[in-house]
Amino acid sequence: MIIKNGRIIKEDGIINGSLEIEKGKIKKIYEDKYDFEDAIDAKGLYISPGFIDVHTHAIEGRDCMEGNFDAINAMSKSLIKYGITSFLPTTMTEDTVKIKSAVKSISEAIDKTEGANVLGINLEGPFISPYMAGAQDTKFIKKPSLDTLKYIAEDYIKNIKLITIAPEEDGAIEFIKELKKLDIVPSIGHTNGNYDDFMKGYKERALHCTHLFNAMTGFHHRKPGIVGGVFDSDVTAEMILDGIHVHYAAARSAIKVKGIEKIILISDSMMAAGLSDGIYSLGGQEVYVKDSQARLKDGTLAGSTLTLNKALYNAVKHLDIPLYKAVKMISSNPAKLLKIDSKKGYIKEGFDADIVIFDEDINIKNVLVNGKKIC
Repeated sequence: MIIKNGRIIKEDGIINGSLEIEKGKIKKIYEDKYDFEDAIDAKGLYISPGFIDVHTHAIEGRDCMEGNFDAINAMSKSLIKYGITSFLPTTMTEDTVKIKSAVKSISEAIDKTEGANVLGINLEGPFISPYMAGAQDTKFIKKPSLDTLKYIAEDYIKNIKLITIAPEEDGAIEFIKELKKLDIVPSIGHTNGNYDDFMKGYKERALHCTHLFNAMTGFHHRKPGIVGGVFDSDVTAEMILDGIHVHYAAARSAIKVKGIEKIILISDSMMAAGLSDGIYSLGGQEVYVKDSQARLKDGTLAGSTLTLNKALYNAVKHLDIPLYKAVKMISSNPAKLLKIDSKKGYIKEGFDADIVIFDEDINIKNVLVNGKKIC
């Protein structure tokens, strides 16, 4: 298969050219060569590495907490429309029996979905602070515990890639140590901790942060808080770039401090993503969506209706980031976090042919997953 006549987004810039794909891999990149027969004509559109969403709960009416293959498969097919070729279905703080069911169904969907690749599982809870629960139900919060994790995960523990932890909670630091042994990324988030709490976790190799600025203590020049810890370390940090969760000025500041390479854009999407305003649910709680803002009845933000193509558009249009740099925040950066950057996250010869073709406004035109054209 050949994709010709496109603007190929590479790590260090954008080139005009074509791609040859064979056996699910990028076989060759041709610069300034367009005269191929029987090729997909990109017609001057952008050819990008596939987007990777490491934090998405639900989309278009289906939620990974449903605990069945159909929900995960439906999510995978919906996510494709927005350029996502790989994702981590993300659980919520609910009853551990329900989380266990979700972990099982997500695990059984790996390598079997019809759309985006399932790369593993992101556990957003139940090991969080009751004081920074956000839209998560506090009655299901648990103290950080390897025994609780083993009960939830059972034989699927190898599929868990990311776990959110409040570092100030009893047992959190020991739990972080155990996660590193299991090759699970501890992510600091949903935390009422202070700067010192952050640094204790960071020193034990908690090297990621769940949705920076949201559900954590903010930055003050005398009390730098969790945000100050993120700024004063080399952790990667997620951001929900919808202009609602984080003001664009704050996002610009974070990127200036951290650098593009340390920021990962996420959707944190709930089931209203891709649908109209109305009443939905998240984590067993009613969510009211109005003007694309998802909130609990008390006004608490409850996930988002964002998709990664829109997050990319916002990064380019509102933060003035060059497109080839902005794409890193949804491709190579998450690939590095998940240690799959030797095969995904880049347009490079020998890499998986996870490819997105889009226009100037990041409207998705075509998507390939492992070399197979899905849309």
